[in-house]
Amino acid sequence: MSLGHAGYGACVSRPIEDYAMIGDRHTAALVGTNGSIDWLCVPRFDSTACFAAILGDEENGRWQLCPVGEYDVTRAYVANSAALQTTFTTPNGEVTLLDVMPTGDGRIDLIRRVTGIKGTVRMHHEWIVRFDYGTARPWVRRRHEETDEPAITAVVGPDKLVLRGPRLPEPVDHRHEDDFDVHDGEILTFSMTWLPSHLRTPPPHRAHVDETIHEEVRWVARLDLSDVPHADVVRRSLLTLHLLTHEDTGGIVAAPTTSLPEDFGGVRNWDYRYCWLRDAALTISALIEGGATDEARFWRDWLLRAVAGDPDDLQIMYTVDGARQLPELELDDLPGYAGSKPVRIGNGAVDQVQTDVIGEVMLALESARDSELGQTEDAWNMQRVLIDHLADTWDQKDNGLWEIRGDLRHFTHSRVMVWAAFDRAVRAVERHDLEGEVERWRDLRDRVHDEVLERGFDPDRNTFRQHYDTEEVDASLLMLPLVGFIDGRDPRMLGTIDVIEHDLMRDGLLLRYRTESGVDGLPGDEHPFLACSFWLVSAYALAGRLDDAHSLFDRLCGLTNDVGLLSEEYDARKGRMVGNFPQAFSHLALVQAAFTLRSATT
Repeated sequence: MSLGHAGYGACVSRPIEDYAMIGDRHTAALVGTNGSIDWLCVPRFDSTACFAAILGDEENGRWQLCPVGEYDVTRAYVANSAALQTTFTTPNGEVTLLDVMPTGDGRIDLIRRVTGIKGTVRMHHEWIVRFDYGTARPWVRRRHEETDEPAITAVVGPDKLVLRGPRLPEPVDHRHEDDFDVHDGEILTFSMTWLPSHLRTPPPHRAHVDETIHEEVRWVARLDLSDVPHADVVRRSLLTLHLLTHEDTGGIVAAPTTSLPEDFGGVRNWDYRYCWLRDAALTISALIEGGATDEARFWRDWLLRAVAGDPDDLQIMYTVDGARQLPELELDDLPGYAGSKPVRIGNGAVDQVQTDVIGEVMLALESARDSELGQTEDAWNMQRVLIDHLADTWDQKDNGLWEIRGDLRHFTHSRVMVWAAFDRAVRAVERHDLEGEVERWRDLRDRVHDEVLERGFDPDRNTFRQHYDTEEVDASLLMLPLVGFIDGRDPRMLGTIDVIEHDLMRDGLLLRYRTESGVDGLPGDEHPFLACSFWLVSAYALAGRLDDAHSLFDRLCGLTNDVGLLSEEYDARKGRMVGNFPQAFSHLALVQAAFTLRSATT
């Protein structure tokens, strides 16, 4: 339970953990504990934002419903769904606010239902629309002729938002505001619809809120979480990954947000609203392991479309629909979360060389092949093209999985994932009788393995190294036993765990690497990266350190916010989430750790 206030300007840089995500598998909104929707891009995850207060203040757009004055607040998702119920308790009564984005019909609607539970509560309603990432004030008018109900319509360029409800706020200085009483048993339902501005306003959304809730509950019920530790947290993580998968295209975004900082007040602010091949592949593996195979089929189809063409043109990331152009731009008009500038849209890492991604893709497609999805001719043809291309380029330096903006290196993790790519190609031929240059692939697999053991291992420190030209370590080295490169109990792997614990542990959580080494070419520091600590859980389990694995997993699951979500990083000293939110990488690593623990324990 936390204390809140209507505080009409109080949404500035709320703690990231104060937010919950609602979504319809086309886009997602972040809702604060103060009933304010401070982030929403329409109509897609990677579209421009119409509410962007999280990167500035209320003048950059938000939609708030909350009690006037002081209140206590609790919240939870309804059952195993993405419908968020917030309960506000005041000295005079109690109300609930149910936030839902209906799914399944292709429309972009957001429904907010206020219900009086007891007494009388004075509510504040504030609707501030700012298109184009919080910078463009719309033309706003009340329209009656296209609908049976009163409505407020906001238009800028190609976008239109329509607000409906039993009591609409009034215009006040480029915003709409209203205060009203909610009595015991009273229900007021407000809805907002996005549509292209040239289209006529459609009728109000008639889908019952319960239908969306029941559909998500049915999806969750299909998951196989028997004997999985912290099954409730794993379940929420899988549903979060499901919600980050675009319903029509199958593209999986890394996060629904941009520029939530890795270093408060610093420049490490990136746009994660795109589909990284690596993140999506790892997500698919997590979903398959949990029993959700439909997303794997959708993503496989998305992948075939996205990478179609010359393998020389393969990118590490794409837009939700597979488009290739996402240039990195800076939005000077937004002050940024906690003053963290620049605010970026697009991502310059799109042009980087990250050799490991083919390995992750091959791992995911092997999981799909070994599941009920089987293998399609097109999918295998695509894999053969990627592997044959890798066979010609495998020894190149790259930027690594952390998108290092410094010098290109032979990163050990990248080299291991090159090995994994050839290994899975060989296994596909040997186990499934598929056609391919298996002798060449087998030879390259062995060469890469020998190279990593020779150049990627530091015998003086008894540890694998971050890249071939350093004594530094990197948390990504914990992935080596997870992909089968080395046994988890091998003395070289045990030594690597020891050194990583010594060099990268901060307050019991792992950094990705030591930023002071200068390897990433960026100023400033960052906080422990949550996925890395989940990798340590898995590495502990495979090393036979089950007590340590369970202890760390228990702690990490306790770092989720009150509705089970995780950001990219965590500041243990201040007990704060850091970075884009919710972060697919954190949640998929949580799922992977849970299933690794189950396998190691049973």
